[in-house]
Amino acid sequence: MITVKDLSKRYARNTAVDHISFEVERGQIVGFLGPNGAGKTTTMRMLTCFLPPSSGTATVAGFDVIEAPLEVKKRIGYLPEAPPLYLEMQTAEYLTFVGKLKGLSGAELRQRVDTVCDRCAVGDVKNKLLGKLSKGYRQRVGLAQAIIHNPDVLILDEPTAGLDPKQINETRDLIKGLAGDHTIILSTHILPEVEQTCEKVIIINKGKLVATDSVNNLQSRARGAELVLVEVGGRNGALDFASVQHRLEQVAGIGRVAFKEKKQSGATFEVESAKDKFVRGDLARAVVEAGWDLNELRTAAVSLEEIFLQLTREQAPAPSEEARTKEAAQ
Repeated sequence: MITVKDLSKRYARNTAVDHISFEVERGQIVGFLGPNGAGKTTTMRMLTCFLPPSSGTATVAGFDVIEAPLEVKKRIGYLPEAPPLYLEMQTAEYLTFVGKLKGLSGAELRQRVDTVCDRCAVGDVKNKLLGKLSKGYRQRVGLAQAIIHNPDVLILDEPTAGLDPKQINETRDLIKGLAGDHTIILSTHILPEVEQTCEKVIIINKGKLVATDSVNNLQSRARGAELVLVEVGGRNGALDFASVQHRLEQVAGIGRVAFKEKKQSGATFEVESAKDKFVRGDLARAVVEAGWDLNELRTAAVSLEEIFLQLTREQAPAPSEEARTKEAAQ
């Protein structure tokens, strides 16, 4: 549905996007992540034909963003970070206006306005001025205008910005419901939202692509060593935490054991194996053979936030020749 090859955007003294390539399949929800200034918004503007690329190619629903921009725009719904609202218009009036711009008319237009008002939960403010609405309502009206023409592709830049927790859950459910019929690129700084919503993640940093994979595969690659949570209980209620930790540390292939949490039924320890060592079976045997209860043993997933920080961490610049000379002289 979306194919990007060696896409770049250069300004006079700055390269905002630097030869990135990726593909998004039909019906996928893809999280598009990166630090501020990484090039996310510039990439989305090129995909939506708001900006021409300096080099490379991008096709959306089979149409090239340079050669057929009008065809691309017909098949895209775009919600920028600041919703493109005319504050002097009423909600239904604005959505009707946008629908006409997208080529809708007559009964089809009226039906689509009613549908998107219902799906985005803005039916109760259809006759209110947009300028009188809260930020949360404006965000939802912005999402409604993005799907008014039932596009093949949705590009959403911070779609839950300014929403309360209930509205965030509703918007998340809406986005999930749109998947399958629509291909969705979702840019957000709320990383747990990506974990819960997206099938695939694209991460860029300083204009360059640093990762593109499923969340599960990224977690497996980032973990390297096995990280396990072990909850141990005492047979007679008493449990010497130091003895448990010492026994776990003696298991072959263990790199680190840390006390995590005291519980009424015992205690939880975080156990990290050496690289490429899988220790869950040996841990279970060690606990049981020591006469303790093994209440729980599960793999601890690496959070997407940890992966994101690991992939986008700033690297210290290499020291200059002058600095190295000074250091050698000392």
